[in-house]
Amino acid sequence: MAERLPVLFVSHGSPMFALHPGSTGQALNAWMQVNAPLEHLRGVVVMSPHWMSRGVEVMTQPHPPTWHDFGGFPAALYELQYPARGEPALAEQILNLLHEAGISAVGDGQRPFDHGAWVPMRHMLPSAQVPLIQVSLPADVQTAEIFAIGQALSPLREQGVLLMGSGSMTHNLYELRREDGPTEPYVLEFCAWVEDHLRQGDLASLLDYRHRAPHAERAHPTDEHFRTIFFALGAANWGQVGGPAPEYISHEVVYQSLSMDAFSLH
Repeated sequence: MAERLPVLFVSHGSPMFALHPGSTGQALNAWMQVNAPLEHLRGVVVMSPHWMSRGVEVMTQPHPPTWHDFGGFPAALYELQYPARGEPALAEQILNLLHEAGISAVGDGQRPFDHGAWVPMRHMLPSAQVPLIQVSLPADVQTAEIFAIGQALSPLREQGVLLMGSGSMTHNLYELRREDGPTEPYVLEFCAWVEDHLRQGDLASLLDYRHRAPHAERAHPTDEHFRTIFFALGAANWGQVGGPAPEYISHEVVYQSLSMDAFSLH
């Protein structure tokens, strides 16, 4: 049996992260080389907030195209491709695990890679040699239900599959600033609260973060970019006594208010 792989939560930031890796892109690449080297990887499974659906859907096609699902950016960004292949057999295994856990899910044979998946993967696995599969973020469900999706797929960690939630630790697009400047204090306070409760193993507070975390609605006017964290926490079976503590990979903040926090759970 393969060694159990860690679980990741990464902030994928602006689409410009694909062109400007900053310290986060470099840190993710270095982390992958040590903790999930190519020879140990069967595939990567990502939940991205840019694929929301009624119920859970799983990418099943063998050759998903790269989707530039954004507008108004430099032409160079639209020329980028991430030519990873899909893996129908792994997708079928994902569907079976979800069904065994009592979670309704269907396959989608047309879905392309959205930027919540391919942008961070360009830095993590630039060779695109490992199959990549996306699982949709179900709309209008409780955070505990997203956690349960991650739990259902947790056995894949022992089969060479890296499970990842891709989102953003803060995501208030109204407050992005292109010019250099100090980080907004509310960003630091919200991120510190999340990190503190992750280190405490306080699942109840994290699941109810919308009511308990400072500045939650300012950090996330809409919260789809935070909700993928619960996929990662579930996949790590986090929140149990003696469970894994987060190992932070990045604490970078860009555009004064967009946190690029990334962490792993072993």
